[in-house]
Amino acid sequence: MAEAKPMSVPAGATGVLVLASGDVVWGRGFGAEGQAVGEVCFHTAMTGYQEIMTDPSFAGQIINFTFPHIGNVGANPDDFEADEPHALGMIVREDVTEPSNFRSTEHLDVWMKKHARIGLSGIDTRALTRRIRGSGAPNGVIAHSARGEFDIPLLLQMAREWPGLEGMDLAIAVTAETHFGWEGGVWRLGAGYGSSHEGHTIDAKRPHVVAIDYGSKHNIFRNLVKAGAEVTVLPATATFEQAMRFAPDGFFLSNGPGDPAATAEYAVPVIRQMLDSGKPVFGICLGHQLMALAVGAQTSKMFQGHRGANHPVKRLSDGAVEITSMNHGFAVLSETLPANARETHVSLFDGSNAGFELTDRPAFAVQYHPEASPGPQDSLYLFERFVGMMNHND
Repeated sequence: MAEAKPMSVPAGATGVLVLASGDVVWGRGFGAEGQAVGEVCFHTAMTGYQEIMTDPSFAGQIINFTFPHIGNVGANPDDFEADEPHALGMIVREDVTEPSNFRSTEHLDVWMKKHARIGLSGIDTRALTRRIRGSGAPNGVIAHSARGEFDIPLLLQMAREWPGLEGMDLAIAVTAETHFGWEGGVWRLGAGYGSSHEGHTIDAKRPHVVAIDYGSKHNIFRNLVKAGAEVTVLPATATFEQAMRFAPDGFFLSNGPGDPAATAEYAVPVIRQMLDSGKPVFGICLGHQLMALAVGAQTSKMFQGHRGANHPVKRLSDGAVEITSMNHGFAVLSETLPANARETHVSLFDGSNAGFELTDRPAFAVQYHPEASPGPQDSLYLFERFVGMMNHND
C-alpha cells in the first residue's frame, strides 16, 4: 500500500512493522511493549541471535532474521558481545518457543522484556528479505501492544521522519565512557570465560594494545588476549596523546555502528597519528573503514549490506577462501585505495573490499569479524599476525 491509513487491527495481531514506504506488516509482539524506529536489515545466521542483538554495530537497526526458529535455545548470561543489547528489535518467522538448551537460563521473551527490546513474530521473514534485496534497507518502526492498539499514521510519520544511518555518527553513543583494562579470556565449555593470564606466564611481558572503542565486541578483546596481548580500551574520542600515555606497542581500531564518514571527523586525525607513529595498527569492520578514510580512500552506503555468518571471502595472497561473519552497511571503495594500500581480501558475494594492508607501514584491516568464528577458526590468524607484528616491532 502507498499510504498507511487508520485501519482495523487483524484478529490476534499484537505487533506491527510499519515501513517508510507505507507498507504495514502485522504479526505477534513479544518482549517489551512500545515502539522503536530504525533501519530494517536482514541477517542470515542460523545461530548466535543473542550475540547479534548485543553487538553495538547493530545500534539503530531492526533485525529481520531469515532463519525461522529464533529463540529456541533461550538466553544466557555468557553470550553477550556488550554489556547490553544495542539492536532495537528483532523480527522472526515462528513464535518463540520454550528454550531447549542446557546453557539456557531464561526464555528469550523474558530476556527481551528485561532489556526493553521489541520482538515481532509470525512474519514472512524471507519475503521481507526479498523486499530489502530488491529495494534496499528501509526505515521502519517496530511496535508491540498487548492490547493490539496502534496509531498507524503516527508510526508511518516516525518512519518517514527518521533521518537514516547515512551521515549518522553512532559510535559516540555506544563507546566506553572512560578507559579500562580488559580482563577475561575466551570461553570454554564447562569452565566459562578464562582469565586474561590463562596460558601466559604471569611475569612475562606481553605486547600492550590500546584499543579504540567505536562500539567494540567483547570477543575481539578475548581473542587479542588469547593471541598473547594485554589490552587497554579507550573511548572513541580519545586523542593520540591520551593513547600514548599507556605506552602501547600497537593500536586496535574496533568495529562499531553508523556512517564511517561521520565518525571520521574526530577519528581520522587520531588514526593518522597512529599510523605515522610506526607502531602496528589493526582494524576490524568500522575500524577497517576508518583506516581506509585515514589513508585517503572513500566509503559508501551499501544497497542492502552484508549481515550473516556464512560470507565467503577470498584471501588474495594465496587464493584461500575464509568463511566469515559480516555485519556492515557501508563499504570501502576498492578503486579509491591509494598506491600504498594493497587489497588483501575480497567478498565472493559481490567483489567488494574485505581487507587491505599498507605497504609502507605495519598496518592492516579487514571488513569482516574474525572473532565471530563462523569458519570456525578460518580467520583467527589475524590476531596472531597483529600480536606477532608488535613483538617484531619491539
